[in-house]
Amino acid sequence: MTRQMTGAKMVVQALKDQGVTTVFGYPGGAVLPIYDEIFQQNDIEHVLVRHEQGAVHAAEGYARSTGKPGVALVTSGPGATNAVTGLTDALMDSIPIIVLTGQVPTFMIGSDAFQEADTVGITRPCTKHNWLVKETDKLAATIHEAFHVATAGRPGPVLIDIPKDVQFATGTYTDMKARKSYYAPKVKGDIDAITDLVKLMEKAKRPVFYTGGGVINSGPAASQLLRELVEATGFPITSTLMGLGAYPASGDKWLGMLGMHGLYEANLAMHGCDLMINIGARFDDRITGRIDAFSPGSKKAHIDIDPSSINKVIRADIAIVGDVAHVLEDLLNVWKSRGRVIEKDALGKWWKQINDWQKVNCLAYKGSQTTIKPQYALQRLEALTKGMDRYICTEVGQHQMWAAQYLGFEDPNRWMTSGGLGTMGYGFPASIGVQMAHRDALVINVAGEASWLMNMQELGTAMQYRLPVKQFILNNERLGMVRQWQQLLHGERYSQSWSESLPDFVKLAEAFGAKGIICKDPKDLDDAIMEMIRYDGPVIFDCLVEKHENCFPMIPSGKPHNEMLMGDASPVGAIVGAGEALV
Repeated sequence: MTRQMTGAKMVVQALKDQGVTTVFGYPGGAVLPIYDEIFQQNDIEHVLVRHEQGAVHAAEGYARSTGKPGVALVTSGPGATNAVTGLTDALMDSIPIIVLTGQVPTFMIGSDAFQEADTVGITRPCTKHNWLVKETDKLAATIHEAFHVATAGRPGPVLIDIPKDVQFATGTYTDMKARKSYYAPKVKGDIDAITDLVKLMEKAKRPVFYTGGGVINSGPAASQLLRELVEATGFPITSTLMGLGAYPASGDKWLGMLGMHGLYEANLAMHGCDLMINIGARFDDRITGRIDAFSPGSKKAHIDIDPSSINKVIRADIAIVGDVAHVLEDLLNVWKSRGRVIEKDALGKWWKQINDWQKVNCLAYKGSQTTIKPQYALQRLEALTKGMDRYICTEVGQHQMWAAQYLGFEDPNRWMTSGGLGTMGYGFPASIGVQMAHRDALVINVAGEASWLMNMQELGTAMQYRLPVKQFILNNERLGMVRQWQQLLHGERYSQSWSESLPDFVKLAEAFGAKGIICKDPKDLDDAIMEMIRYDGPVIFDCLVEKHENCFPMIPSGKPHNEMLMGDASPVGAIVGAGEALV
């Protein structure tokens, strides 16, 4: 049965049919018909953000913590251009979101009308796909297709640009089941390639699993299958920033995060392995370091649903295109059917070498009785919140890397951070999206004061919707990562890496009606953190930390994995060529 309705009503009906219950947005003239329809229904809750960038980051947080697509609604012109950063962030990190933008009426497109922008042209490079809908009859089908494209294959952001006259006009609503799509990504991996990988696993003497966000994007089954594979084989496992939580941090095969600020043992294992099995990662430059010195002498297998990622950066000896969950299921079955063979003695020697690297204790730092070290702040946050129903977001900078190093994640979808784009201002609105999805959970955004200020206005959103998000700000009064690079790589010339005018964060919180907490003494830290946790409302926690602490370990730009800079508390200091002493 066909249904006639306005384009604006189609938008709301299509969102309902797709199971959407939350939309993040900001109204404007070009989307008022849609907002009028939202007003007349109660199935979808609209969250009024304070900036369109905040809407898209909130949709990202919602998507990443639920596994469902996030939805943002913004107006034309500046509304759409303000969404570009969030779209690009979602594209880099493979986050499924749908952004609906208003557009000037079709007969005015190209006339430089008020609040007109070429939204489709502007967002083409930063979306998985986008559409300009000029016919009301095609609107519903386009929305249904957008959800399919955003979530199928490698997830990503999509955008639908909807002219105002299309919203007003009446057309025929297309049901979800009537949608026709030609987008059908391959999900099953080639069984011959999987068998070839199993053969390499059977002979490997120094194997390592290198996992990424693709495991989490594949769904809970992928993380469970990964855990089964690791325990069955006894192979060590490491992860990118985006993959944290796919394998539990408490697992005895866990090496920690790898990459530029990854752990000593993880990086040296990657450098010294003879078989690297990449599962759902894209060989990002923060992982590979210097490409010509990346994991020399190893056989490399790459499992990814995106065929364009295969051989894009690192040449794979075995390439398997498919969904991680499907591939891991087949991989386990083939490995078991061939007798569960491993090089047991060699693997034992490999673990002995890894255990020796772990004894270095690369995250050690010099403590202080008078100043809060940022590492200590996160260690106490971890200890006091471990075991809680906890979700962690971050901004971008030193605090982000410290959070990845010192906070442990036992499950997927509990860690929201900006990886590929490195977007300052991401964490606060993302935490709002997470809290909307998990109203009773503890949601903490680990922030630096500089990043947090980029979208501080979203405190109004948190207050309006009674979202008890906790903003845990490691305040060093510096652009910490910029300052660190200037110290190490630019002759200690600290160009514009500090602020001479920061707000009183306690008074700022109170101005919005939230709670502000300040802590500068290590002895008071535990009590202050518990006060933050127990407060039933938004909190800004101003944690005054050591101003010039550096984040280690660190692989300098252009160096291989076995050349790391270590902290002053490390017994080995700067590491050069440490990965050569292999079994």
